[in-house]
Amino acid sequence: QVQLVESGGGAVQAGGSLRLSCVASGRTFNYFAMGWFRQAPGKEREFVAAITGTGRRTYNEGSVKGRFTISRENAKNTVYLQMNSLNTEDTAVYYCAADRGITMPENPDYWGQGTQVTVSS
Repeated sequence: QVQLVESGGGAVQAGGSLRLSCVASGRTFNYFAMGWFRQAPGKEREFVAAITGTGRRTYNEGSVKGRFTISRENAKNTVYLQMNSLNTEDTAVYYCAADRGITMPENPDYWGQGTQVTVSS
């Protein structure tokens, strides 16, 4: 069983930045692909970014390319999402996810509880 705990959410003005963190329990963190999803009010949950266990490959959803960066520190069992140039459409609950596979599927094995990000104009 893997537990994921997110932090770093909050309220920010458009154009600002936030960094989300997600700490995972367990000793095999580097075996898991890690990712971030988000769910805006009234919308379905959507993929944001993912990173392989080694950190060598990353994947981003189209609207966040060039603005969001996913990274990980396996020694700290932590994955990050650096979010820059935020806009109001980025407002959502952001969820950390972990999966035993190499890449991130639509329904990963584990989810965090979510952290709210609110961007005001």
